[in-house]
Amino acid sequence: MSAVTKYHVLFYGTSNGYQGNRAQIALYNGSTVLGYVRFHDAGMPFPNDSQSGRLITMHLPSAMFENVIDMLRNESPINYYFASGQAFLGTGSTEPVGEGE
Repeated sequence: MSAVTKYHVLFYGTSNGYQGNRAQIALYNGSTVLGYVRFHDAGMPFPNDSQSGRLITMHLPSAMFENVIDMLRNESPINYYFASGQAFLGTGSTEPVGEGE
């Protein structure tokens, strides 16, 4: 399980996006790339999540982009990991109810 400390966002134009992706968020721990969250519009190919060496690639619908950015901007710690053939991105600890973030 790796802690996410930085991120970088790319959006892709044209009707097909880039390599079947509409947008991508690269996730980092310091200067080390942990992997990518790739977003796909309805009708675009939707690959399975994968891990190649240490790099994890998660695939989500474009409708989830805002939720992922919101978590990256407002939550800490955030962890990124791969288990049981699936990528996971989430808060690293429990949070109190009504925190107001």
